[in-house]
Amino acid sequence: MSRAYLYNEENISQKPAIEVLKNLGYIYISPEEAEKIRGNLYNVLLSDILKEKLIELNEYEYKGKVYKFSKKNIDQAIKDLDEPLTDGLVRTSEKIYDTLMLGRSYEESLPDGSRKSFSLKYIDWENVYNNVFHVIEEFSVEREDGQGNVRPDIVLFVNGIPLGIIECKRASIDIRQGIEQMLRNQGKDYIPHLFKYSQILMATNKNETKYATCNTPRKFWAVWKEEYEDWLQKNLIKAVEDRLPTNQDKNIISLFHPERILEITKYFVLYDKNVKKVARYQQYFAVKEIAKVIEERDENGNRKSGVIWHTQGSGKSLTMVMFSKYVLSELRDYDPKVIVVTDRINLDKQIYQTFNHTRLKANRATSGRHLVNLINDNKADIVTTLVHKFDTATRRQKPVLSKEIFVLVDESHRTQYGELHIKMKQIFPNACYLGFTGTPLMKKEKNTMIKFGELIHAYTIADGVQDKAIVPLLYEGKMVEQTVNRKAIDKRLEMITKDLNDKQKEEVMRKWSQFERIASSDQRIAFIAYDINRHFVDNYKTQGSQFKAMLATNSKVEAIRYLKHFEEAGDLNAAVIISPPDQREGYDAVDEESQDMVKRFWDKMMERYGNEENYEESIKDEFVNGDDLDLLIVVDKLLTGFDAPRATVMYIDKPMKEHTLLQAIARVNRLYEGKDYGLIIDYRGLLDKLDEAMEMYSGAGLENFDPKDLKGALYDVISIIGSLRQYYTNLINIFIPVKNKKDTEEYEVLLENQELREEFYEALSLFGRHLKLALESERVYNALSEDEINKYKKDFKFYQELRRSVKIRYSDTIDHKEYEAKMQKLMDNYIAAEDVIRVTNPVDILDKKGFEEELDRLGSPRAKADAIRTRMTRSISMKWDENPAYYKKFSERIEETLQAYKDKRISEREYFERMNNIKKDYQSGYSGIEYPENIKNKPNAQAFYGVTYDIMKESSEVYGTDMPDVNADKDQIAELSILIENIVAKYTKVDWHDNTDVHNRIKQEVDDLLFDFSKENNIELDFEQIDKILNEIIEVALKRY
Repeated sequence: MSRAYLYNEENISQKPAIEVLKNLGYIYISPEEAEKIRGNLYNVLLSDILKEKLIELNEYEYKGKVYKFSKKNIDQAIKDLDEPLTDGLVRTSEKIYDTLMLGRSYEESLPDGSRKSFSLKYIDWENVYNNVFHVIEEFSVEREDGQGNVRPDIVLFVNGIPLGIIECKRASIDIRQGIEQMLRNQGKDYIPHLFKYSQILMATNKNETKYATCNTPRKFWAVWKEEYEDWLQKNLIKAVEDRLPTNQDKNIISLFHPERILEITKYFVLYDKNVKKVARYQQYFAVKEIAKVIEERDENGNRKSGVIWHTQGSGKSLTMVMFSKYVLSELRDYDPKVIVVTDRINLDKQIYQTFNHTRLKANRATSGRHLVNLINDNKADIVTTLVHKFDTATRRQKPVLSKEIFVLVDESHRTQYGELHIKMKQIFPNACYLGFTGTPLMKKEKNTMIKFGELIHAYTIADGVQDKAIVPLLYEGKMVEQTVNRKAIDKRLEMITKDLNDKQKEEVMRKWSQFERIASSDQRIAFIAYDINRHFVDNYKTQGSQFKAMLATNSKVEAIRYLKHFEEAGDLNAAVIISPPDQREGYDAVDEESQDMVKRFWDKMMERYGNEENYEESIKDEFVNGDDLDLLIVVDKLLTGFDAPRATVMYIDKPMKEHTLLQAIARVNRLYEGKDYGLIIDYRGLLDKLDEAMEMYSGAGLENFDPKDLKGALYDVISIIGSLRQYYTNLINIFIPVKNKKDTEEYEVLLENQELREEFYEALSLFGRHLKLALESERVYNALSEDEINKYKKDFKFYQELRRSVKIRYSDTIDHKEYEAKMQKLMDNYIAAEDVIRVTNPVDILDKKGFEEELDRLGSPRAKADAIRTRMTRSISMKWDENPAYYKKFSERIEETLQAYKDKRISEREYFERMNNIKKDYQSGYSGIEYPENIKNKPNAQAFYGVTYDIMKESSEVYGTDMPDVNADKDQIAELSILIENIVAKYTKVDWHDNTDVHNRIKQEVDDLLFDFSKENNIELDFEQIDKILNEIIEVALKRY
């Protein structure tokens, strides 16, 4: 067996996947058979199978007799499932999901002449094996824009409905390529009409697998780790024969086992606002484990309670939603009720909104009295409330004795251990209490957890970092004494400017004087504000970059003072969110001047925003979703339960400890495109020692936690030195084969291989990002020797130039917006950048001037020839359908020239000259094709002439008939192409691209024309050739009209 056979995608990934699915009970249908069932490639439902199942699964009872639904209603049910994409992919997918979950009602004519509606279901959710499961590989689907077909590797059907899609890659290809393909295929011009039904998507390469649902951004594709090992082993024995099981096998069983795909679809798919989400593995297993625990009852018949610790940023609120969805459905016979309890207004509001965005109707208690009303209202299945409302409620409410009340307590380490817990117990003495916490439990809290019961499920900080569900946090302490003297400031400025030239030093001093001027009264705040300003502007505020920062301050007055500094400097857009002057928050101002300052600020905010809620929501929304605000300054508000994925740096100038510190730093651990780390910069020296190796966290009360629970919570910024060195080694190792390290041409030729180029881009990106971090951190900078830093800077500059050259040479347009912005920043701030050309994407070859300028930057004739070849090939493939015959001519000339060079029949110089001549012809539009006189100035007719002439020429060769005198024959075909042009022009008016009726009418008229033409000219065209001409004419028309 050849190596090539072993290593292609189909054999290494696709075939084993099909084998596993068949052994799990999926019935295999070949692509050919599937096309027959579907009728056409645009239709993605297996309508005959769906019809059969709808008849089989559905019946209704009337006056004691059972009837089947009419044929008309069955046909209508199939039509109703196929929702048009008018509202976009996610909204349409949501409508289809509702139909699958709830079924539809259809009116039936009854034997006694009356009419009545009955409910019809598409899937039997209760009895998995009453449904039928199919698998089809190489599933060709016609694109929405009619530009050909797209072929997902594997599609999985339940009752003829495509609920799962798998993209397989060979082991050497990064699964990101599979994910990119999936994302592209969901685009409006591709095949969203397949993805609107999909619930679980998977990209796999045998060793690595990620899954998501429709419209999930690349960053949120997740890994699945099976926690039910026995169940998995049992299924592996059944599904994998005669080979060792791979990661792919395990994940296919975990996600697509008939029982799992239905269970995940039913309980673990949510629509959160306009985003479709599927559970991560920790959410799925947490709900499953809670379900097991609550099945058990104590001696009084009450359900068992417990605690769920899922680290912050891992989707705790959605876990609550999924659990509620599960309980309200699975235990509906018990009439369950869910009460969600929090202890902060903003958390209560956030959870209430999360429930409502996912369309689980929640009711928010506005007061103790309202809470009492909701408790007694049988229609309120889900109630969210602040814990303090129980205080009033106990005075007004008799105990509710139901054993089917589920009290979900958020951030339970804070609220459950006190008098209020007793009050909750007074109202709901028999309820099931489930505590959810995002921070680890302290040693002393672990003993008091007994109030809730056992630890049901944990997802630790280390799990989150390892699964890439959150980003790791880097910690840098920059202790600034409470009083700052002139000497300390001078010393500090000297350190900051040590590597700068005179002009840059002058700029730094000018900026400092701006900060100093406003702050004679408080040099410390001025100094920190200056440091933050410098750090963020130099390292994070890039053009087109989305990164933001938060600053936690000690009091309202300090927050306002910081804001004044930033406004004065004018580099950063900052805003402050505080509570009203009369509410205690942080360290409160005692002196009158400070109180006045806070009041004046508050009045100004109320004047601008109208009320407190509006003020907070507007700034929060701008910070999370807008592009203008760089820095959010807070005291206590928004340090918990606030999601801002773009927040990357947390500056701390406030004493914090234990849970509060862990919650505050977690604000910057959320995932965001281009974000490798969250950075914590601490001006209070909260953590004296942060020793990753010993996992010893001393200071800020972190020693009160179990070290293993804090594992992965924070990494000392110094730890990135190891990563930096590793990424540098990975980068230079790519070029081991280069013999002459001074010859850039040798580097460039090595990178002709596309996979190696991709590896180089990725390695350079990782090295660059870590070098930037190392240079912006004083601690790391000071820990590295000058020689090492200079070596990194010099090599980074070399490889950055190399990247630019090979991008031009091989015409790679890579979408690295974040990379470009960050690397430009690195170049500008830390590496002499006078001669560095800005990083841009290659220009179009038809832009003569721009392309010539690019060629001039390249060194050898071969590099220039390669750039012309790759750029022309790219341009040709994009324009091919406009005139296949014309572009084929260029393609052949390029291929011949390249082959001659590879066979060493021409020199490097000749290779360049020939490519240059082809380029000139291409730019001027001369292909060498001689068109008959009557279509000399008709480019559309020329394109139709090209496809028709080529296919007719093939036909005369096949049938051995001599075409009549070639010139006469060419003139006749030119006449024919003018007639074709007239037909196409007649029909291609507004919006004809997506209208298949118009396409068919064009084909019909051209078909009649071809029939007459072939008869008159004695040309034999079989059906296949006529079809080929018709399809190519439509392709050309779609491109040209």
